Amino acid sequence: MAYANYRYEGQNFIGEVHGDHLIPLAGLTDVGPETSASVLVSAARLTEARVPLSEITLRAASPRAGKILCVGRNYKDHADEANTATFPVLFPKYTSTLIGPADDIILPPESTQADFEGELAVIIGKTGRRITEQDAMDHILGYCVSNDVTMRDYQNKSHQWLQGKIWDNTTPLGPSIVTPAETDISKAGISTTLNGEVVQKSDLSHLIFSIPTLIATLSEFTTLKPGDVILTGTPAGVGYRRDPQLFLKDGDTITVTVEGVGSITNTVRAEAT
Repeated sequence: MAYANYRYEGQNFIGEVHGDHLIPLAGLTDVGPETSASVLVSAARLTEARVPLSEITLRAASPRAGKILCVGRNYKDHADEANTATFPVLFPKYTSTLIGPADDIILPPESTQADFEGELAVIIGKTGRRITEQDAMDHILGYCVSNDVTMRDYQNKSHQWLQGKIWDNTTPLGPSIVTPAETDISKAGISTTLNGEVVQKSDLSHLIFSIPTLIATLSEFTTLKPGDVILTGTPAGVGYRRDPQLFLKDGDTITVTVEGVGSITNTVRAEAT
């Protein structure tokens, strides 16, 4: 099963994905704190109002996320070989960063080092605090794809990463939320292509901190609620570690794909000033 947030004829809906159509869920407009997995499962399906994917606009997978919790340096091929971390690198994002899976990524004029970070995202579906690793999967609504676009020149202004990570309209999230019952992501491939060239390629077996470990760790100090987003980290290949360095520019097209979950493709546009 997969759910998608979409806009159709000026209104917002949550739909269940059925091939090339969406079936709206009665009374629900977007994934957020009130839309637990149980709420989505029990909602009436308005089959008579099914709509083709070709006629709708997909929105961010969790547009009203209460928390967006991100993990840095979480792939064995991206972290330092000498890295012996026992605790994940963590930082937040805000919902103002989120865009849909086909929306434009907006480049701010202040930065000249916008970088790509293809990632698997986890959407929480059940409230929990101090969740054990054994119970962690019960708290997942599903998976989607993201691109944690980062302004490296701002990220590196201090030891904290926040200022490089929270620019408006820079973080696509989608295309839909695929439930764990639908896909096994334990060894799923993840890749990023920039203007048709593969720039990142790995698989989720290379995560340093597993998804259950991340959920258990995060829920030690904050209550996870439905709609919360966890970005699980990016593999090797990011632009600032290349020689020569490679940064996003106006007109670029970038695609992130996670096998069994989906793809997002966005055009990069300079912010109008």
